[in-house]
Amino acid sequence: MEGENQTAIFEFIILGFSNLNDLQFLLFAIFLMIYLCTLGGNVFIILMTLADSRLHTPMYFFLRNLAFLDICYTTTNVPQMMVHLLSEKKSISYGGCVTQFFAFLSLVGIECLLLAAMAYDRYIAICKPLRYSVIMNKVLYSQLAASCWICGFLNSLVHTVLTFRLPFCGDNQINYFFCDIPPLLILSCGDTSVNELVILFLGVFIGWAPFLGIMLSYLYIIITILKICSSEGRQKAFSTCASHLVIVLLYFGSAIFTYGRPISSYSLAKDRLISVLYSIVTPMLNPIIYTLRNKDIRKALRTVREKVATFKFCLS
Repeated sequence: MEGENQTAIFEFIILGFSNLNDLQFLLFAIFLMIYLCTLGGNVFIILMTLADSRLHTPMYFFLRNLAFLDICYTTTNVPQMMVHLLSEKKSISYGGCVTQFFAFLSLVGIECLLLAAMAYDRYIAICKPLRYSVIMNKVLYSQLAASCWICGFLNSLVHTVLTFRLPFCGDNQINYFFCDIPPLLILSCGDTSVNELVILFLGVFIGWAPFLGIMLSYLYIIITILKICSSEGRQKAFSTCASHLVIVLLYFGSAIFTYGRPISSYSLAKDRLISVLYSIVTPMLNPIIYTLRNKDIRKALRTVREKVATFKFCLS
């Protein structure tokens, strides 16, 4: 009986903003602006931290990884969303859906782990400053970053295989902006209990463990900062960590809300707004939050400007 009504699906229809026909061009302009800001901001971080040798430190190494990750993150979904806003046919091929699903979920997992690695780096820098250069050496921070990427890909591979082994019985309309776990599990006509168990199990290692590790790191960091005698020293330490903590709360709050619940509690009409927050808005905010009050980035920008000015003077 299970396979009786099962039909082959060659494409999925992404409903997205199809209920807002009068706002398609406005939404296109908004997403285009967000996409360009995300690309520009994150490319700026990568170039600035590479151009200034003073920023060749573990903290900015992780920040470059995060910036590159956010570029990939946004590019996975936003261009297609913009195409769908201007086209009548809002479809994605079955293979395209699999690819988007794997890429997006990989990036979700990598960012969770990368934010935890960044918190560990801040913990060592503030709580064990005299041993920082010994503990956080190039081998360790390179291994941490590589582990984040590998674990993210492996996590996504498991979910991709389990999700696309499920049967889809004719209905191919996804009430979401892209191919993700919640809408595809709801769309399936098969038994999703194994998928839900795996989501909860792997979510402990990819979501909850990094989040709790970050919170524990910041508990020690705050205790250490409060022991600093000078108010200037406390302010400098707080400003270093505040931006990272804001991103953590924004990202983990929305991601855990999306993937940390049973399928019976999903409400795609409401949940897709949350998906916009962590998949589109957060990658745009990252470079703004990390550079707005970052003196090192501003110094690097001044250095680059001076080099460019000197180069132009020599040419003239």
